[in-house]
Amino acid sequence: MNFSFDRINIEISNICNLKCSFCPAVEREKQVMSAENFEVVARSVAPLTKEIVLHLLGEPLGHPDFANILAAATRVQIPVNVVTNGVLLVGERPKDLLSPIVRQVSFSLHSFEANFPNQDPKLYLERILRFVERALIERPDLYINLRLWDLDGTESHQTDRNRAMRKLLSDFFEFDWTDVNVDLRRKKNWRIKGRLYLHFDSRFVWPSMQNEILQERGTCKALTNHIGIHADGSVVPCCLDHNRDIPLGNIFDQKIDDILQSERAQNMLKGFKQGRLVETLCKTCGFIERFSKNK
Repeated sequence: MNFSFDRINIEISNICNLKCSFCPAVEREKQVMSAENFEVVARSVAPLTKEIVLHLLGEPLGHPDFANILAAATRVQIPVNVVTNGVLLVGERPKDLLSPIVRQVSFSLHSFEANFPNQDPKLYLERILRFVERALIERPDLYINLRLWDLDGTESHQTDRNRAMRKLLSDFFEFDWTDVNVDLRRKKNWRIKGRLYLHFDSRFVWPSMQNEILQERGTCKALTNHIGIHADGSVVPCCLDHNRDIPLGNIFDQKIDDILQSERAQNMLKGFKQGRLVETLCKTCGFIERFSKNK
């Protein structure tokens, strides 16, 4: 069986420097994937995916050997997508992110309000904007997403902190918010210039075995356009399986093709195709609602 994914999420560290209310807490042992192990993983999955995303839980810029993570990806020649809160964008990190192997950088700006509700976002945002200015000159081919996942239909984005952040963005890039047109079902990005985008989304209920059952039927893109790999090598079907509740195997012990062809993985895929949610974790997931044809 041939597998082909749009992306594979690799968690190089499950340690985060922030504690966001919209992210689940890490219940696993804190762990960092070494650059050597990352290269093993990257070589294993490179034939199966268009890119690697350094994201599941944890803050990738906090990895103590981040530069060598990117060096390993360069040797394997697999494009890298980095998702970060941007707080650790200091020292050599801006230079690291400008590496040619990095295809996209996404800054989760909504993490600021979740952790610093009483602070002015100016200093936080200035650090990111300096990087953006540099990237537009040195890496015009680099995609940059400024994420504002604060839309939920209740105008929650009109808090003081978000108003201040939005004004800083519009003043810096000289655009009017009335021109920003997005549709969370069809068009979540709005281009500022070049390959720099605002990216919008709403909050959702992360799946958890402690949650109540939300639905019995549905479908998902897990195992079809992406999978996740935890810092310890555990392969999971979905980037939202933060607690390894659906372990399919371990990439350090098994071939990735064997893991993906396992009975558990194939049963999930068959269920998705039939509109059935086989795994209990999937039944607790609020994100699956987005794939419903009735919504």
